[in-house]
Amino acid sequence: MLLEIAVKVAAVLAAFLVLPLVVGQTEHKLMAHMQGRLGPMHAGGFHGWAQLIADGVKFAQKEDLVPDAADKPVFKLAPAVALLPYLLVVLFIPLGPGDLVGSALDMGLFVVVALVGVGVLAVLMAGWSSANKYTLVGALRGAAQLMAYELPLVLAAASVAVAAGTLSLPAIVEAWNLWWLLWQAPAALVFFTAGLAEIRRPPFDAPVADSELVFGYLTEYAGLRFALLLLAEYVGIVVVSALTVVLFLGGWKGPGPEALGWLWTLLKTGALAAVVIWLRVAWPRLRVDQIQALCWKGLVPIALAQLVLTTAVALAL
Repeated sequence: MLLEIAVKVAAVLAAFLVLPLVVGQTEHKLMAHMQGRLGPMHAGGFHGWAQLIADGVKFAQKEDLVPDAADKPVFKLAPAVALLPYLLVVLFIPLGPGDLVGSALDMGLFVVVALVGVGVLAVLMAGWSSANKYTLVGALRGAAQLMAYELPLVLAAASVAVAAGTLSLPAIVEAWNLWWLLWQAPAALVFFTAGLAEIRRPPFDAPVADSELVFGYLTEYAGLRFALLLLAEYVGIVVVSALTVVLFLGGWKGPGPEALGWLWTLLKTGALAAVVIWLRVAWPRLRVDQIQALCWKGLVPIALAQLVLTTAVALAL
């Protein structure tokens, strides 16, 4: 029993540390190809394989600065608050059938959605405690954005829960079929879009907005604390992509033996992470009013309609 727990903890920590770094390295390469950037393609020789290592060394060498006027305990704690909820979410994401999940709670979907929403606390802590007008504006933008997009995210997840008749993530994957992919497609689009807004990825990066706010709520951070906040962003990409795969794309289901289901989960998650990176390159940043309009006039009505339709079908069956 203790050995099984130790193995699961080690696997979750490995996934938490390795997958975001893979996404970060992939982002360097895809953006370099799409934008014709030479730098990330040469560090270390072949295809710039050492770019991620170089970035890590750079962050480690930088001085850890804390503004004199900052609320120092809150300022220092914000990176940990940004990372911890995602670490807990990874614990509940099923990689494959059987025991390939850290914790298979019956209320797993409820817990995961609640944990994802905790990210707003880190944004507010970082922006408010920095004692800088740009960080404060970025934090308030982030809070307004996260609180707005939490509603369509929850409604889309609720549609899946009603369709599957359970809040257990492994059970939702077991209930999935190809018809589900078409039936729940609007909810999938809403969930993925709201997830991007929750993790503040382009085109929903108004809380950072380097052309307006220097670097938003991250402006006063440097060194390893800044690196941890960036790591939280990449973990967020993995989490949003993996949850979309589990809820809407069949998780570990795919051609071939079920024992290789974990590979399908990773491949699908990687494909969605590549879409997230592509959106950063291809789409311009939305204005704050456009972000709110998309949520309240677009995503919320679609999610509500999908939930009503799903409930009606579930009751009819």
